[in-house]
Amino acid sequence: MESIEMDSVSLKRPISSKDLSGDSVKRQKVSDNLFSTETSLKAQDVEPTSGIQNENALDRELTLEVPGEKNEEDFEKDELLDGETEEESPESFADMMKHGLTEIDVGITKFVSTHEGFSGILKERYSDFVVNEIGKEGKILHLNDVSVPADEEDPSEDIYSVLSPDDKKRLEDLQLFKNREDNVAIEVVEDTKEKRTLIHQAVKGLFPGIETKTEEREGKKYIIAYHAAGKKALSNPRKHSWPKARGSYCHFVLYKENKDTMDAINVLSKFLRIKPNIFSYMGTKDKRAITVQEIAVLKITAQRLAHLNKCLMNFKLGNFTYQKSPLKLGELQGNHFTVVLRNITGTSEQVVQAMTSLRDIGFINYYGMQRFGTTAVPTYQVGRAILQSNWNEMVDLILKPRPGAEKGYLVQCREEWAKIKDPEAALKKLPVKRCLEGQLLRGLAMYGLKNIVSAFGIIPRNNRLMYIHSYQSYVWNNMVSKRIEEFGLKVVPGDLVLKGDTAVQVEEGNVDNYTINDIVMPLPGFDVIYPKHKIAAAYEEILAADNLDIKNMRHRVKDYSLSGAYRKIVICPQDVSWEVVSYDDPKIPLVQTDLDKLEGKALPEYNKEGKYRALKMEFSLPPSTYATMAIREVLKMDTSIKNQTQLNTVWLR
Repeated sequence: MESIEMDSVSLKRPISSKDLSGDSVKRQKVSDNLFSTETSLKAQDVEPTSGIQNENALDRELTLEVPGEKNEEDFEKDELLDGETEEESPESFADMMKHGLTEIDVGITKFVSTHEGFSGILKERYSDFVVNEIGKEGKILHLNDVSVPADEEDPSEDIYSVLSPDDKKRLEDLQLFKNREDNVAIEVVEDTKEKRTLIHQAVKGLFPGIETKTEEREGKKYIIAYHAAGKKALSNPRKHSWPKARGSYCHFVLYKENKDTMDAINVLSKFLRIKPNIFSYMGTKDKRAITVQEIAVLKITAQRLAHLNKCLMNFKLGNFTYQKSPLKLGELQGNHFTVVLRNITGTSEQVVQAMTSLRDIGFINYYGMQRFGTTAVPTYQVGRAILQSNWNEMVDLILKPRPGAEKGYLVQCREEWAKIKDPEAALKKLPVKRCLEGQLLRGLAMYGLKNIVSAFGIIPRNNRLMYIHSYQSYVWNNMVSKRIEEFGLKVVPGDLVLKGDTAVQVEEGNVDNYTINDIVMPLPGFDVIYPKHKIAAAYEEILAADNLDIKNMRHRVKDYSLSGAYRKIVICPQDVSWEVVSYDDPKIPLVQTDLDKLEGKALPEYNKEGKYRALKMEFSLPPSTYATMAIREVLKMDTSIKNQTQLNTVWLR
């Protein structure tokens, strides 16, 4: 079957009067929409899978909600309460996205299916995108049990009776920053060491994040409870009283809404008074979604973790077990997606054709748009400057002013930098200095403009590598489009397939032994081979145009030497199913989440003859694939935020 090229119609398919009823075009944005295009195009993890994608084992996906490029250390105090962060207004975000990338800019130009495309809105509500991790054993993970496993080593629930209902209410308010006082004093009526010890244990057990001390006031003993979250030194896991027979790691299933994985771990670590680096997980998950994944933490009891369910919103922890080992990035088997595309315009026949094609033929395994950033300065350009050792250009690309809406203080920081190139002066414009721009400026202030390599080096390694991985992804996307253009979906001599972790070339005599689903393409590097046909020359040409030598991908800074990797060019989703539903209320949920099931909350009934139609689909994908690229194949639309913003702007009028 031949591929078809994305034309100008499919690139930008704004909703027309033919697509929508009059009421639909005039419909106003719903209150909890949070402007779906802000993070509407997040995809699944980009973790390694058996030699196919080892280059990005520690790579995080770019996030769009924080000005500049966000890193793992970013964390705002006000996120402790409900997991929400400030959202851009539709107008400002739409303005910023006028200068963003489209799919053509990053080499995404082909489709493998022949059906006619149609419009639909992705992530109008974050609950329209539900991700359940597929664990090491190949089972889809669900949160379905919040009970604490019986363990005689845990503190008895009886100790909590030493706190009165009033004490518990005041402590809860303290923990949630709801009271104006910075501490709670609990009088010790029966002043004995044993009684004081019980109160200390009860407070710390029930209210993670609260520390206690004993004080004497006017001849009376009081237990003073106060927040420990503000302390710079977070305590290490407690060494005492951990049973030798119990596994050192408590594994649990984390259900979260509208929060990415690292932010969620930051919240948990603050409340538990532990360092974030004692948590482990198999893959990062989207912010603008409902996600369920397995997390492991070192020497923290299930009982202590379960108490967080009483004080955290948009989180739920459960399915606790003790195990001997932590989790490792890339151990997951994949992710299962439940996706709702609202206000679709396709006919029932078009939907069946599109979903059948997705199930039977699959989609091109492009790197999704979030891999390349959202501002007028794409991350792959920064990566190219790093690989060229063009350090001044790299700094300029990260710090220079750019068109489009950004947070005011970041705009001022960039303007200050452009004016006098003084890192300390520019740094003063940033109230939040842990963003990537702030870290770079701090490095420049420390090492000077003549030692940019060291200045850049203070940024966490994973975040630095994000840029060069983005460049590799840019090259890969372009080369795969070229491969599909030249040969379609046929296997041809010179293509590459994997034998274990090793790539071998397809020979004339064994072409029929393989399908397009077996073919891989390399990400450029010093430890890969290239196809033995005309696409090899295309790799050389695209790198040479960027003043890079395909035969010398080692860098004088070891971190930036590219070994390369292999990636399948076409992926067929598993467990594909779908249905079209009609409804009248645009705010009505169309997916029953794990939390809904746990709480016995059924989906509301909706009008089967309603004026709105939605496509509800489910499918499973392996690691290192982007759900948005599967959805792109269904809709035949440009999935860039720039295009989705334009589509949603029409929808919200």
